[in-house]
Amino acid sequence: MPYLFTSESVSEGHPDKVADQISDALIDNFLAFDPESKVACETLVTTGQVILAGEVKSNTYLDVQKIARDVINKIGYTKGEYMFDGNSCGVLSAIHEQSDDINRGVDRASKEEQGAGDQGMMFGYATNETKNYMPLALDLSHLILKEMAKMRREGTDISYLRPDAKSQVTIEYSDDNVPQRIEAIVVSTQHDDFADDETMLAQIRKDIIEIVIPRVKALLSPEIQALFNDNIKYHINPTGKFVIGGPHGDTGLTGRKIIVDTYGGKGAHGGGAFSGKDPSKVDRSAAYATRHIAKNLVAAGVADEILVQVSYAIGVVEPMGIFVETYGTSKVNMKDGEIAKKVSEIFDMRPSAIESRLKLRSPMYSETAAYGHMGRVNEVVSKSFTQPNGETKTMDVELFTWEKLDYVDKVKAGFGL
Repeated sequence: MPYLFTSESVSEGHPDKVADQISDALIDNFLAFDPESKVACETLVTTGQVILAGEVKSNTYLDVQKIARDVINKIGYTKGEYMFDGNSCGVLSAIHEQSDDINRGVDRASKEEQGAGDQGMMFGYATNETKNYMPLALDLSHLILKEMAKMRREGTDISYLRPDAKSQVTIEYSDDNVPQRIEAIVVSTQHDDFADDETMLAQIRKDIIEIVIPRVKALLSPEIQALFNDNIKYHINPTGKFVIGGPHGDTGLTGRKIIVDTYGGKGAHGGGAFSGKDPSKVDRSAAYATRHIAKNLVAAGVADEILVQVSYAIGVVEPMGIFVETYGTSKVNMKDGEIAKKVSEIFDMRPSAIESRLKLRSPMYSETAAYGHMGRVNEVVSKSFTQPNGETKTMDVELFTWEKLDYVDKVKAGFGL
């Protein structure tokens, strides 16, 4: 029997995502001037206030207030009427030194013997239902909000948009797990005040359905475009007025959108957030590594859909184990346990090997902090960072290295494909 599956996304102006972006901007600045920095920083944002807390071991000094304000302004919180703007909000820092008890389990005389920064399990997932090997419902949810953010910055077609927004897409699947059609689309967007509430609701609904959705469709392949239909249930700002939003409407915290950050509820999640953590924390680095594995396995033809789990103990070099689930879609004459054993032979999952393979000691993290950490475009960009003493460093940074299909040939050779 056909079934429905739903995923959601949130915009860069959502309060939790504001917090994530500030935390990851701090990570990038620490790594830019000291690549061996150890950082775990949390951010809280609320009406007119930003609070930074966490632990750091680094040889560099940062103006954390300026970094936070720059992020907030870039997102679009630049007006006093938002009750939260980058130029006037308070920024309180409670960041302190990393505990020696934690650091002793991570740093070793030999880089290769670096222990995991914490215990836990991490999951990576991939499916061939989209070109970027991501679940379709999540991919579309991200795309709707990215397009709305572009339009907000353009200020032409829809001039009343404010930074905070959420989206949700429901897909109908067939019995054999193939997307059939889009069942429902939900969009809630913060907006400027209107003189009349009825006019406001009608205008926003019309603009989302007649302007935003066609722009999103134009970015998609013909087979995905065909899933859009005249019977989609649209819920646009279903509670009505949404003027009060962002950190003034709801307190934001780092790490509260881990399902948006990963696979929209498909596969599984180990529970650890990513933003605000340097790559010695396997919550982040191993989650990227398992995505890299899953994507290369699906691209190589091992299976149509794959979940990969890895687990660690704090301070221990080798992972506790690797698990693979192919959901009955395996294309090789091997059980899932045998596939997992082969994966451990192809991919070195020691923390230092992951850092090296995916170039995780470079300042690549600000770009991950909104619209998902997975399924993004691997590219090289130029980034500049400035210290309080005026020293500026400009460097080329490769983003989303875990999205590369650079192990497909190795996987095919290992599995005899």
